[in-house]
Amino acid sequence: MRVKEVADLVGISVRTLHHYDEIGLLVPDQVTESGYRIYSDENLATLQQILFFKELGFPLKKIKEIIQSPSFDQYEALQLHREILIKKRDQLNQMIHTVEKTILHLKGEIEMANEERFEGFDFRKNPYEEEARKRWGDQTVDRSNEVIRNMSKEEQKAFAQSFDAIYRNLASLRHLPPDSEKAQAAIKEWYELLNKINYYSLEMFKALGQIYVDDQRFTKNIDQYGEGLAQFMCEAMAVFADQPKK
Repeated sequence: MRVKEVADLVGISVRTLHHYDEIGLLVPDQVTESGYRIYSDENLATLQQILFFKELGFPLKKIKEIIQSPSFDQYEALQLHREILIKKRDQLNQMIHTVEKTILHLKGEIEMANEERFEGFDFRKNPYEEEARKRWGDQTVDRSNEVIRNMSKEEQKAFAQSFDAIYRNLASLRHLPPDSEKAQAAIKEWYELLNKINYYSLEMFKALGQIYVDDQRFTKNIDQYGEGLAQFMCEAMAVFADQPKK
């Protein structure tokens, strides 16, 4: 198949396929004398793998490392894709159920406990893992993920609740000066919680706070707890990192 045919089949742009070729991620098996790229069935199977990994949030550099590794097993990878996608589907179903219950609650037809409002949210998974990997490297992120994976389901649930509780507490304090005693005490809890899953230097902690305002994906996610929370956390984290520690 020529590049335009592959693009139409998959629903991606010709430019994207050209880019994959240029970076060595997906090199067509044949190029005609006229310069046309010709993709084989094997190329299409590789493209499917690439798009599965991309859908799950892997950066192209990491995808290239994985699929070009001598130990890469396509069947094993598909099994993993299936497992992860099922988990994502289950989480989405739970969130849909939460939305439906919330609608009924707003209509006055049912009562909802506070815990029910947040069923389906999973703060153990970082949707911006690519950004973290780019800034601090795979080893840091992989170490954090490994710690969480080794927790029991009860421990993971408790850890997620701790994340949620700290965000809520910080949201309630965001009207205070970032260098206030209460704000700094809450930010210290955030710093200590992050360090339970991995080592964060003060410099890294400060940089993380800056990401909260530089990257609108982070800002939008954090500000769900209260408008302006991302900016408040950024400033409070910078104060915490710059203060001399006893």
